Amino acid sequence: MLEFRTTGFNPYSTKYSPFFDSRLAVSAGANFGLVGNGRLYILNLTSNGIACEKFFETQDCLFDTAWSEQHENQLLTAGGDGSLKLFDIGIGEFPVAGWQEHGREVFSVHWGLVDKSRFASSSWDGTVKIWTPERKESLVTLPVHSCVYSAQFSPHHPDIVTCVSRDSHLRVYDLRTKASAQNHMTLAIPIHAPPKLPVPGYGQGSVGPTECLTHDWNKYRDSVLATAGVDGVIRTFDLRNPSGPVNLLPGHEYAVRKISWSPHLSDVLLSASYDMTCRVWTDGSNVEKGGSGAGFGRELGRMDAHTEFAMGVDWCLFGAEGWCATCAWDERVLVWDVREHMRAG
Repeated sequence: MLEFRTTGFNPYSTKYSPFFDSRLAVSAGANFGLVGNGRLYILNLTSNGIACEKFFETQDCLFDTAWSEQHENQLLTAGGDGSLKLFDIGIGEFPVAGWQEHGREVFSVHWGLVDKSRFASSSWDGTVKIWTPERKESLVTLPVHSCVYSAQFSPHHPDIVTCVSRDSHLRVYDLRTKASAQNHMTLAIPIHAPPKLPVPGYGQGSVGPTECLTHDWNKYRDSVLATAGVDGVIRTFDLRNPSGPVNLLPGHEYAVRKISWSPHLSDVLLSASYDMTCRVWTDGSNVEKGGSGAGFGRELGRMDAHTEFAMGVDWCLFGAEGWCATCAWDERVLVWDVREHMRAG
C-alpha cells in the first residue's frame, strides 16, 4: 500500500488519469472544506512511493475533479464558490479557463466518455449543467429542483445524463429529446422504493427517502447503475425495469460517500464511507462466478486503514485489475490492491 499525505488539506475526491497509469489527481479543502483555500494535487506513482508533481491553490474548497478526455494535461475542478475551473499541468499556477453560472457549491464534475467534447457539473443550486471547454456559457441547464450531489454522462451513449439528489431520486435525461415541460428528463426513479426481490437480512417495504450522495454507471452493462447515500445502503438499478432497485448491498455503518464500478469486472464495485472503510462488492450478477445474472450481492472485502471519513475512490484503468486509489479526511491518499483485501471464499 502506497500513501501520500495532503498535510493541512482534507481530500474530497481522487481520480486516476485516463492517459497514464502512474498519475493521480486529488481535490481537497482546508478545514474539511468549511472555510479556507482549496488545493488540487497532481501525484505521480514512482518506484519510491507517491510524489507530488505539482499542486494548484484555489480560493475555495474543491469538492471534485475530473480529467479531460481530450487533453492529457488538463483537468476540471468543482469549487465551493460555485465555479468550474480548467487547469493545465504544463501552464503556470492559474486555471486556463473558468466558468461561473452555478448559484451555489459545485459538488461534482464529469467529463463525457463518448462525446469527449462535453462535460457536466452538478450543484447544490438544484441544477445540472452541460458545457464545452470552448464556450463561456453552458450548453444546457437541467433543472432538478433539489440539491444535486452527483451527475454523470453515460459511458455508453453521448446524450444520456444521470444525476442523484437530496430528494432520493435517480433522474435520467436524454439530450436528444425536446426540452418541453420535462426539460429532457425521461425517468425519475425513487431510490428508496422496495427491492424487486427480498434481500436476506434487510427489512422489506419502503424505508423512506434519504439523501443520495453518489452514483455510477456500470462500464459493461449499458442499462445498469448503482447509487448510495446517507442510509449506508448501495442499490443497483436496471433502467429497462425502472420501478425500483434490482439489488441492495447493506453493510456500511454510516453514509456512503462515493461508489465506483470496476473498469475490469462487470459485477464488482468499490465504495467509500463515513464509517472510515472502503469496501469491494459483487452485485451477484456474474454467472461465471456462480451468480444467477441478478442474484444477491455481497461484500467481498474491505480496507480499513483510513482514520477519518473516507471520501473518494477510483480504479486504475490500466494493468492488473485490482489497483485503486482512495482518499479520506485523515489527510491521506492511499493506493492499494483490492485483491489483497478480499475474503477467502
